[in-house]
Amino acid sequence: MEKTSMLSVGIDLGTSTTQLVVSRLTVRNTASAFAVPKLSITGKEVLYRSDIHFTPLRSDTEIDANAVAKIVEAEYRRAGIDRAEIETGAVIITGETARKENAREVLSALSGYAGDFVVATAGPDLEGVLAGKGAGCGDYAREHRTPVLNLDIGGGTANLCLFDREGEPAETGCVNVGGRLIKLDGQGVITYVSPVLDGLCTLRVGQTATPESLQPVVELLVTALEEAAALRPRTALSERLTTNRLPDLAGERPVLSFSGGVADLIYTESPPDWLAYGDIGVLLGRAIRRSALFAASHIQPGETIRATVVGAGSHATTLTGSTIAYEGMDFPLKNLPVVALGEEEVSQPPDALARTVGQRLTWFWEGGEPEPVVLALRGMKSPGFDELDRLADGLTRGLSPLLAAGLPLAVALDEDMGKALGQAMLCRLPHPRRLLCMDGLDLRTGAYLDVGRPVGSALPVVIKTLLFSS
Repeated sequence: MEKTSMLSVGIDLGTSTTQLVVSRLTVRNTASAFAVPKLSITGKEVLYRSDIHFTPLRSDTEIDANAVAKIVEAEYRRAGIDRAEIETGAVIITGETARKENAREVLSALSGYAGDFVVATAGPDLEGVLAGKGAGCGDYAREHRTPVLNLDIGGGTANLCLFDREGEPAETGCVNVGGRLIKLDGQGVITYVSPVLDGLCTLRVGQTATPESLQPVVELLVTALEEAAALRPRTALSERLTTNRLPDLAGERPVLSFSGGVADLIYTESPPDWLAYGDIGVLLGRAIRRSALFAASHIQPGETIRATVVGAGSHATTLTGSTIAYEGMDFPLKNLPVVALGEEEVSQPPDALARTVGQRLTWFWEGGEPEPVVLALRGMKSPGFDELDRLADGLTRGLSPLLAAGLPLAVALDEDMGKALGQAMLCRLPHPRRLLCMDGLDLRTGAYLDVGRPVGSALPVVIKTLLFSS
């Protein structure tokens, strides 16, 4: 079986920083000569890590798309690669940057810098999942059979993701805690104070700050993180700074992990000068290191500031199982994000399952607008009629926001029961019905799926999985 390789690029455009990583992926076809190719990544070598650039902005609400493209072009030159050599990759726009007015313009400007890019604007939920995966939290949780809570602390927000004992993302949350909520010039004069701090501090633009004068607001932000991580009772402070929700941490206390730009400043024993980055990131990192967060059981991830995307995508072409059901679908389908439910979640009663599905769908909705999603169900084995009926009921109700928006429903299973489940769901859908129910696919949250036109009784699919360092 011949081994091949491909060049892959990941570009992360965040609130504070823009960076890219070039990797060489070793790919092997693991199928026999007479079977449909099945490609697997058998190795990854990071060839180039770019400098960390401040994300260029024209104003507080507008990204400088041309400047971002120039950064990427210059890093390509430094890496000694031609854009024509790049076969795959991912552009991920995260944090406050994803909510800037012209994020789509930036996506368009960057999408020409690789072959078949996965391009995604990540809201706080998806960003938390991506960062946790990139930090290796899923792998650690699965290998040690313990939950892990990753806190990805960037410039504007801290995205939280709880990984269960199986290594799957189970809960997410986001709080307005970050290193660039206050910016300063080289002399310590405040040049920016985020509106989220209104009423929480008296600092104003034009004041000359010192570490001592900034300490109260820094400690306030650390307290909010401690509350978000359930290390102290949650109060109005964390509620006020929460952007969408806080993760439910009522079960087993998780091991903590820190990623993002501030994490570099948490783990180092010799942090730089407090004004090194023109913000409060250094002070925040120092304060977290002295706090209950660092005193709790924690791990140091392999990736911190580069956790969100340290490589780009891998392509694995395969066919679905032959027991599928579809109606009213327009093939091919491109770049559908995958959100996966584990066995325990799939086994919930219909009401609880519908709530779980409804919440997970929003992870991928930019600005709250419904977008097509593939719902992947994992771990069901040989269900009976009653079980399929319960499952179809909960799924159909949970997917109702997509129905209301006139969007198709897509479900994927790892077990061979796509036709049976699809028929049970079709009975519950109003006309015109648009449903795709596939099986024989082992999918994980964070992957993207392309689905081609039917080949006999199966469907060709391309699974584009963001490649993370573990």
